[in-house]
Amino acid sequence: MTDHAETDTIERAWRDVVTTARRTAAEGLVVGTSGNVSVRVGDLVLVTPSGVPYDRLGPDDTVAVDLDGHQVIGTLAPTSELPLHLEVYRGTPAGAVVHTHAVHATAVSTLVPELPPVHYMTAALGGPVRVAPYALYGTPELARNMLMALRERTACLLQNHGTVAYGATLPQAYDRTAQLEWMCQVWLKASSLPSLTPRLLSEAELSAAAARLHTYGQPHRDAP
Repeated sequence: MTDHAETDTIERAWRDVVTTARRTAAEGLVVGTSGNVSVRVGDLVLVTPSGVPYDRLGPDDTVAVDLDGHQVIGTLAPTSELPLHLEVYRGTPAGAVVHTHAVHATAVSTLVPELPPVHYMTAALGGPVRVAPYALYGTPELARNMLMALRERTACLLQNHGTVAYGATLPQAYDRTAQLEWMCQVWLKASSLPSLTPRLLSEAELSAAAARLHTYGQPHRDAP
């Protein structure tokens, strides 16, 4: 890859980071500057900066670190949750990470050790979504707790804090974040009805859903 091509790739990736971060705010998954977004480009991680409103971010505000956390692009300080993002990239095949303080998901994180499987989209996240034990934000302890909760999963809840989801791309990481928030909302509403208990899906039902979801979408066609 030439220097010019690498620069173009980083510029496009940064635009996608900013667009996704603004989307988390526009769709109510974060308030103010809470939450953060990152994407991996080779050995670099582009990540939103700390304490800067997303609508103020532009092309000159690019922030990038290496996988050891050393800043190599930009003058704005990276998000305080940088240890969390780096731990995902070191411990999973993630290409992008979205962290939010979504209301329903955060509420669920205070109630149960894992989100009960109320919907078959649980299977799309690898199984029932675990809650990582509470630790102070921005700490290596929180990052370690999160990585344990992500074992064989693509999303988790952070106790009394919020959500983390990863994917191969930013759209996939964002979609998993939105799905998780929606499932948390469903469970909270269903479990709030007096004297009624939500029906949960069995392991067999989740396995069947996972197999069906594996072939979901348009079939791939060979190029002519």
